[in-house]
Amino acid sequence: MVIKVFLASSSGSTAIKKKQQDVLGFLEALKVDYAPLDIACNEDNRMWMRENVPVEKKPTNGIPLPPQIFNEESYCGDYETFFDAKEDNAVYAFLGLPPPPGSKEAKEAEKAFILENGPVKNGTVENETVESETVENGTDDAEDEENLEAEEVEEENLDDDSLKAPVKQEEAQEEVEDDEAKGEDDQPVSEEEEELRQLEEEEEAPEVTEQEEEDE
Repeated sequence: MVIKVFLASSSGSTAIKKKQQDVLGFLEALKVDYAPLDIACNEDNRMWMRENVPVEKKPTNGIPLPPQIFNEESYCGDYETFFDAKEDNAVYAFLGLPPPPGSKEAKEAEKAFILENGPVKNGTVENETVESETVENGTDDAEDEENLEAEEVEEENLDDDSLKAPVKQEEAQEEVEDDEAKGEDDQPVSEEEEELRQLEEEEEAPEVTEQEEEDE
């Protein structure tokens, strides 16, 4: 990717010249490859720059002033936005370039990434591993709690059944005894037993009569 800097080599404005020098000097200090494109001597460069600067970035009169900076066909910004990126140590991001390893901007980007995603270890974000472990542990804990609750419910049911079993046995025993008692009371008397009962009553009757006569 080539950084294109549109400038005016023969500009009569001291301010414009100074801005162009600041941009080019800083790019050289960063060892960023760039191509200076003069709009003062090349009408094609002038027309291309004016056509490709976004409308919202153009001044009121519609004519953008140099320096204007592009990354290939993509618009990066003008001097003001370049200066803001310089102050924020974000020139590479402004240019759409990856910062070189060990550079201040790379370190800042790494810090920002760590703050957002956690430290990177062996090419893996540790936070993602921790989150996955937390989710797995949370699932295991939930399953353990459900199993414990199920066991407690089973134990309660067993206790209820063990308490109810003796009570049911006692009730069943009482019902059997009642049935036996009713069976004895309700048992029909045979004719022989009836006759024996009548004979016993008749034998007792004369003894009572004789005793009464002796008393008299």
